[in-house]
Amino acid sequence: MATTALTLDEIYALAHDAMTANGCNDENASALADIVTRAERDGSHSHGLFRIPGYVKALRSGKVDGKASPTVTKVTPAVIRCEGHGCFAPLAQASALPVLAEAASEIGVAALSLTGIHHFAALWPETEFLADRGLVGIACTAYMPMVAPAGSAEKLFGTNPISFAWPRPGRDPVCYDMATAAMAMGDIQIAARDGKEVPPGTGLDSDGNATTDPAKIAAGVVLPFGGYKGSAIALMVELLAAGLTGEQFSYEAKENDNGDGGPPRGGEMVIALSPELIAGPGWPEHVEAFMDRLTSLKGVRVPGARRHKNRLDTGPRNINEALVETIRGLLQS
Repeated sequence: MATTALTLDEIYALAHDAMTANGCNDENASALADIVTRAERDGSHSHGLFRIPGYVKALRSGKVDGKASPTVTKVTPAVIRCEGHGCFAPLAQASALPVLAEAASEIGVAALSLTGIHHFAALWPETEFLADRGLVGIACTAYMPMVAPAGSAEKLFGTNPISFAWPRPGRDPVCYDMATAAMAMGDIQIAARDGKEVPPGTGLDSDGNATTDPAKIAAGVVLPFGGYKGSAIALMVELLAAGLTGEQFSYEAKENDNGDGGPPRGGEMVIALSPELIAGPGWPEHVEAFMDRLTSLKGVRVPGARRHKNRLDTGPRNINEALVETIRGLLQS
C-alpha cells in the first residue's frame, strides 16, 4: 500500500478545505476537521481521513446541512438536549458537551441527548472530554443495520459502538471505544481496501456462509462480538441511542436514508457522572490502588493506552496515497 506523509496541520487543512469546498461553513468544517485530525493523530485510521469522502457525499446530496447551528436546551438540571438541525455530530458535541460537564459536576450525574445529527466519527473524543474534566463518561450511538442479532443471519443492528472513560487525575484516563459488532465496519472496509482477511467469526457473506473475506462481509452481514452477549449490548445501544433520544433506530435510519453513502441521521446518548460527588473524597487514591493491582498483571494493557502513546508523536502520519488523492480531487470537483 503506497502512502504519503502528512503533518497533523496538513491533515487538518485537507479535511477543513474538503468540507468548506463542499458546503460547510467554517464552524462546521473546523469541528469536523478537528475530530478527523485527532483520529489520525491517535491511530484511529478508520475514523480519520477515511471518512471524508462519505462526509462530502452527504453534503453534496443535501442530506447534511453544512451550515446548521445546533441548539442546546436544559430540559432539567440533569437532562440536556441538543438538536443538531441536520449537522455533522462534531459541532453538536462541541456545543453541548461543556453544558453536560458543568451539570454533572454540579449535581453528580447528567445525560445529554443528541438528535438531528449525522454521526460518522469515533466516540472516544466525547468520553475523553468528560474524563479530562474529572468525570466518568459513557457514550453510544446506533447506525444503519449491518449486524445480525445472535441467532439470526439478517441485519437489524448497527455496529452500535459504545465508549467508556474513567478519569485518572494526573494520568491518561481509562478509555475504550468499541463496536458491539465483531469488527467496526470502517475496519472491515479498510481491510477490504488493503486486501487483508479479517478474523473468523467477523461475519457472513450474502448467502449466510461464514467468511474471512471483508468485501464479502461488507456485502453480507457482520456478527456481534461474543454471540448473545455482544448482541444484548447492541440491543442496549439501540434502546439508549434511539429509544431514549427519540431518534431513529438503525432499521428506520436505513429506510429513511437517501443512500448517498454518507452517515444517516440518528441520535447519540452521552452520560456523565462525578466520582467526586458520588464516591466522595479519596476516590482517586482508591481507584489508583486498583489500577496498580491491574497493571501489575503480566500482559495487561489499559484501554486507550495505544491511542495515548500515539498522540505523543507529533510528527507526520503516513496516509493511504490513493485516499489523499481522492480527497484532493474533492476540492476541485
